[in-house]
Amino acid sequence: AAGEFDKIRDLTKEAVQTMLGFELAHIGINCDNETEAEKTADAFDGLFGFTKKVGNSSVFAGSALEVMKTPYLGKNGHIAVKTNYIERAVNYLSTVLGVEFNEESAKRDAKGNLKAIYLKEEIGGFAIHLVQK
Repeated sequence: AAGEFDKIRDLTKEAVQTMLGFELAHIGINCDNETEAEKTADAFDGLFGFTKKVGNSSVFAGSALEVMKTPYLGKNGHIAVKTNYIERAVNYLSTVLGVEFNEESAKRDAKGNLKAIYLKEEIGGFAIHLVQK
């Protein structure tokens, strides 16, 4: 009634962001091979105590750095963003903001629920993917 549409827009945006709960999950670093990946993870472990955990395709250094054993998506690597509701996040980003997704990258659980998906476009040389909290 007061015509404060800017305030309404801002409150709506804040409510959507709160509901989706976007947070940085981890940064992925592309390496050329397994030896380089382990050496990189070892450096973060030695310097900062980010405990190394070796997986099939990557080596984590703590929970915030994923070092890829072979180059993967993104010129420089990838950034994972976790969300409370991945399906709602994909819907919001695509319909409201016009973001396109790499459907071939979608990972689903045994029940068919979306667990992760990459955006089509890189940001700053990094592929971006959403992950379900």
